[in-house]
Amino acid sequence: MELGNYFSIWKKLTPAQRQTIEDASEFRNAKKGTVLHNGSMDCLGLLVIKSGQLRSYMLSPDGREITINRLFEMDVCLFSASCVMPSMQFDIIIEAEKDSELWIIPACLFKDLMDESIVVANYCNELISSHFSELMWLMEQIMFKSFDKRLAGFLLEESNIENTAVLKITHEKIAGHMGTAREVVTRMLRYFQGENLVKLTRGAVELIDRKGLEALHDA
Repeated sequence: MELGNYFSIWKKLTPAQRQTIEDASEFRNAKKGTVLHNGSMDCLGLLVIKSGQLRSYMLSPDGREITINRLFEMDVCLFSASCVMPSMQFDIIIEAEKDSELWIIPACLFKDLMDESIVVANYCNELISSHFSELMWLMEQIMFKSFDKRLAGFLLEESNIENTAVLKITHEKIAGHMGTAREVVTRMLRYFQGENLVKLTRGAVELIDRKGLEALHDA
């Protein structure tokens, strides 16, 4: 099955376990903007990404968003199957940032595999550790790093993801990624423009001094 090329522990599973996953997994095409998982009340299952780009984010009581991570080809997401771990509930939303293809391994099946297979249990622990590290890194960024450094880092990361210096992204979208208000982003981007780090146009941010942004981020 093609899923085996994208699921790193596939060869460590027994033939019976592979067949069970093949029979139960759902292959889905998700258009850009599709919400695949909507918080802790929605237990979709394990997501195995074939292509495209997903975004995991949290939503504050006042409606403010902050990005936890992005998911790309061959990534696996456990946030959407957090119900298999009652002591670890993640109120996280997952949406397709680009048209995507993925497999969904049902949560109940994954839970059964965890209970019967040390390989799957260890793999689950590795995913938990990875997701927890991402959350801790995000907390450290918010608590200990100034916004100008965080914004410089975000622009550089986005440029690497899109493989372009011209980012087709709005100030509101950046604010959603970074968990702040659009006005805060706009003020800082205008400051960056005044320092000749970026050039702002309608619906786009062009990185014109990448080394300067890297120096700011690393300072």
